Amino acid sequence: MKQKFVDELHWIDDDEMLDMVAIAQSSPGPIAVNGAVIIGYKLEGIPGVFSAVLGAVLPPFVILTVISMFYSAFRNLFVVQSLLTGMKAGVSAVILSVVYDMAAGVIKGKDRVNIAVMILAFAATYFGKVNVVFVILITIAFGAIRTILREKRGTKA
Repeated sequence: MKQKFVDELHWIDDDEMLDMVAIAQSSPGPIAVNGAVIIGYKLEGIPGVFSAVLGAVLPPFVILTVISMFYSAFRNLFVVQSLLTGMKAGVSAVILSVVYDMAAGVIKGKDRVNIAVMILAFAATYFGKVNVVFVILITIAFGAIRTILREKRGTKA
């Protein structure tokens, strides 16, 4: 999404992309659909939302429907199992790329508090086995409180 919307089409900038990912991840539902809602609304308002959601949902729905009709016949084939294993590696690479891009954005901001929150969130989920939902809720609350305090002091966010 970043490559297409930020780098190629220039519909949004890097900061908007980070905000969009954060909102999409914290909202209920699939991230792709939530991201489509945000981009669609930013570009074309309510008609853009409907178009973006249809564009995000319809193709995978059709593809998965067709695949599911044939899956039981092919699920035990070596080639299919190999493809699924390869897809796991591809998904892992995509996730690592997104994490790297988001972390680089936080570090470039040079805000020590944001860097500390990022490290603590990682440590809590990876080492402390804290549920990601709790980490997200805590960081949302922390960010909201921090923003409110900054606005009261009149400092730049």
